[in-house]
Amino acid sequence: MDVKSRHHLRADAISEITDAVAETLGVEIEAETFEKVEFEDSDWDVVLVDGEPAVLYVEGDDSDPEPFLTVKGANEYEPRSNVVTVDAGAISFVSDGADVMRPGIVEADDSIEAGDLVAIAEETHGKVLAIGRARVAGSEMVGEEGKVVDSIHHVGDELYEFAI
Repeated sequence: MDVKSRHHLRADAISEITDAVAETLGVEIEAETFEKVEFEDSDWDVVLVDGEPAVLYVEGDDSDPEPFLTVKGANEYEPRSNVVTVDAGAISFVSDGADVMRPGIVEADDSIEAGDLVAIAEETHGKVLAIGRARVAGSEMVGEEGKVVDSIHHVGDELYEFAI
């Protein structure tokens, strides 16, 4: 991933990010620096928080891109809401970028609505493996069959491996 541009964010842009992440994930981000990075060879727009790729802008269906934690960001600032928890059998699939299926889910935050961005964590240690978009409400995620979360970013993808 080749960096096209990198610049420090203004206070209003930082507030937009921190407010959105606090509202969606129940996380407060406190940091010295926030820098937006745009890439030449990728559609990702990433925000470096104290030098680490912690925030990602995710395109919505009908809305402007919304800020959400990256996998590394979610493991640094542990999400309290919009979390989908998967069992040990789902870890390898989710870590490889597979969408999340109902049989692998052990728990999902009831406040999740279809279309929401979610953090996908494993049940044993609570580590976030992927970021995705919910297809159904959290109350409908646990079950026997069907795809319920579309994967957007996961452990080991090019964004996860990115470092400055």
